[in-house]
Amino acid sequence: MAKKAKAKKSKRPAKKAAKARKPMKAKKAAKKAPKKTAKARTPKQSSVKLHPSIDGGIKSGKKNFAGGTLTCKCATDPVEVSIASQTAHNHACGCTKCWKPAGAVVSVVAVVPRDKLTVTKNGHKLKIVDENAVIQRHACTACGVHMYGRIDNTNHPLYGFDFIHTELSPDPGWAPPGFAAFVSSIIESGADPENMGAVRSRLKQLGLEPYDCLSPPLMDFIATQVAKASGKQRAGVPA
Repeated sequence: MAKKAKAKKSKRPAKKAAKARKPMKAKKAAKKAPKKTAKARTPKQSSVKLHPSIDGGIKSGKKNFAGGTLTCKCATDPVEVSIASQTAHNHACGCTKCWKPAGAVVSVVAVVPRDKLTVTKNGHKLKIVDENAVIQRHACTACGVHMYGRIDNTNHPLYGFDFIHTELSPDPGWAPPGFAAFVSSIIESGADPENMGAVRSRLKQLGLEPYDCLSPPLMDFIATQVAKASGKQRAGVPA
């Protein structure tokens, strides 16, 4: 009996020691708390929202995709535009002229051959946003969505291409965006300059290299068209 009593007594101090350790753990947790709040001040790349169609990741296009239909946001009598080809040069754009949905920081815009675009329904609702702009953006007068942009200046290097927003189409398979253009221009639309590093990081994370102009291949294409028009470049002549 004496041995059992001693055994019971030896367990009691252990419990007290365990209780005594609890305040120490609380103190350590209290010291770590400020570090957590400090980390929260730095925005994570995934928390940077740019555009609904790319925030969840870039969707792949479909091979041999032949186009689809763009529809404005009107609940009744929407404008419809038929596209009879795949797009090219799809990209995120930070300029202040391109249409983007409410809350988006950038637009997502691509080009198609002019002769592959046809307004099929309620074209009477369309009106040019700014007749003095190089790109004549045709928008629905009811919902404000830009259905397509067209260049009428035959001397412009991108004449013959129309600008569209494939997010207006329910058809899957459009070519995905491949870069981001005019990124700095989002500041002109109200973006915080201090957050530009996070924006560029997020674009890179999505696989969209950020530029403050167009992508190098597209800039080369434009320069080539200008050179051909001016007669400074001849076919078969290396640079």
